[in-house]
Amino acid sequence: MSRQKKSKKFFRRRLSEPRSLGGWFKRAFLLLFVLFFLYQLTIATQVVWFRWFDPQSTAFIDAERRRLALLDPPQLIDQRWVKYQDISMNAKRAVMSAEDTGFADHDGIEWEAIERALRANAQSGSIRFGGSTITMQLAKNLFLSSDRSYLRKAQEIAIALLIDAVMNKPRILELYLNVAEWGVGVFGIEAAAQHYFGRSAARLSARQSAWLAAILPSPKRYDLNRQSRWVERKTDIIMRRMPQIAVPE
Repeated sequence: MSRQKKSKKFFRRRLSEPRSLGGWFKRAFLLLFVLFFLYQLTIATQVVWFRWFDPQSTAFIDAERRRLALLDPPQLIDQRWVKYQDISMNAKRAVMSAEDTGFADHDGIEWEAIERALRANAQSGSIRFGGSTITMQLAKNLFLSSDRSYLRKAQEIAIALLIDAVMNKPRILELYLNVAEWGVGVFGIEAAAQHYFGRSAARLSARQSAWLAAILPSPKRYDLNRQSRWVERKTDIIMRRMPQIAVPE
C-alpha cells in the first residue's frame, strides 16, 4: 500500500473514532473560562471608562426600558444627568444616611454587613438581605440584574472593589445618584427631584432629600403610594442622621 493511501486511511480512522468525554469537557471548560475572562475584561474596561465619562445607560435602565415599551401605551425613561457640584448637599447626606453611613471610609464593601446578611439569610432560609453599600449598588445598577443569588452577589462585590480602586468617592456618589432608580421609569436624582417636587436636584430641601432616600429600597411601590406612614417614619430617622454625615468633596 502506498504512503498516500496509508495516510488517508489513518486520518479516516482518526476522524471516525469517538472523542473522549474528558477531551470535550476540557474544551468546554476552556471555552467557558475564555468567555468569563472576556466578560470580566469588558466590565473592567467600562469601569475605567466611567471614571471620566458618564454612562449612556445601565443594565437596570435597559431592563426598565424594555418593560415600559411593552405597556399600553408605552412609557419612556426619564433620566437627566447632573454634575456632582450641582446636586444638593442635602441629597448627598440623605442618601449616605439611608444607604451607607460608612461610605466615605470603607473600600467599597462593608464586610461586617455582608457577614450579618449571610447569617440572616441562613436563618430565614432564603436570600433576603444583601448588606450592600452604595458602591455595590452602583455595580449592580451598572452591570447586573435585580436577581438574588450568591453568584450574583460575588460578582457585585468584585465589581465594587474594582470601582473603589479606580474611582474616588465623589465620582462614585455622583454616578450612583445619577443612575439610581427612583420610580416608574425615573432614574437619577435630577429626574426624581422634578418628578416628585417639580424642582432641580440643586434645590432639594433636607426633608425632600430624606424622603427620596427613604423610598430607594422600593421606589416603584412608593411612586404609586406617596402617603406611606412607613416612609414618613423613615424620613424622620434619616433627617436625624444627616447632620453627622461628612460628604466627600
